[in-house]
Amino acid sequence: MSAFAFHGTAIRPAAAANGLLVRLFGAERLFATMALVMLFMVPPTLLAAWFDGRMLLGENVWIKPLKFEISIAVYLLSLAFFARWLPAGMTETRWYRLFAGGAVLSAVLEMVWIGGAAMFGVQSHFNRDMAFMAALYPLMGALAAYLTSVSLIYGLAIRRAGGLNLDPAFRFSVVWGLILTFALTLPVAGTMAGFPGHAVGAGDLRVPHFLATHAMHFLPVAGYGACYVAGRMLPGPAALPLVRVFTVGFVLFVAYSFVEAATGHAFLALLF
Repeated sequence: MSAFAFHGTAIRPAAAANGLLVRLFGAERLFATMALVMLFMVPPTLLAAWFDGRMLLGENVWIKPLKFEISIAVYLLSLAFFARWLPAGMTETRWYRLFAGGAVLSAVLEMVWIGGAAMFGVQSHFNRDMAFMAALYPLMGALAAYLTSVSLIYGLAIRRAGGLNLDPAFRFSVVWGLILTFALTLPVAGTMAGFPGHAVGAGDLRVPHFLATHAMHFLPVAGYGACYVAGRMLPGPAALPLVRVFTVGFVLFVAYSFVEAATGHAFLALLF
């Protein structure tokens, strides 16, 4: 059996992979564990889609649960990764454990709602024809807002006293990527809920929603890139202004894409 050499000790590939996962996501094991649960749900959902050919609004009824399983897993894994830069001891406090447990419960209830709707072949979102589903919709929206608020708490905590050893430009991108994930997603998703669906003419409100929810990825990647470029081609202090400009541009682009979709225009149609 193959093995990796590490300080003279043979380490099996599975053990090495486990060690890598712990290093990447071990700072918040509750979120990492819930993300793995979501990923373990993907194969059964794919099987359900394979054997259950029912269609809803032009797609298989199990596609929406599949999308949410993957998106929630990515979100929770991202939070588990960023947790390494939270202030020391924060994840061990009682208030934080209660807050994090509430976020996980919110994710579970969201999936029960979406999976249950798929099982019965009805819409989970924008379902105003069924009284029960219409009544659940705002409650599920509140749970989604609670789940998204974790990114806000992380961003504020890191801004206050976390990640002090990070490059200032990268730290800025992490902090504001997390904060803007909440600050942009909440108004976009809240306004989107007032529409009869995600499609408005040729516009698709899922585009600004996607951009908003992934601010926690776009900005840190840009921050890392700015640090890399500045360290090799530009004066070191140039990285922080670059990240600030990108952040402002990103916010404006999300706002533009939302207005564009809400007024019935296809993505980038107003520019080209």
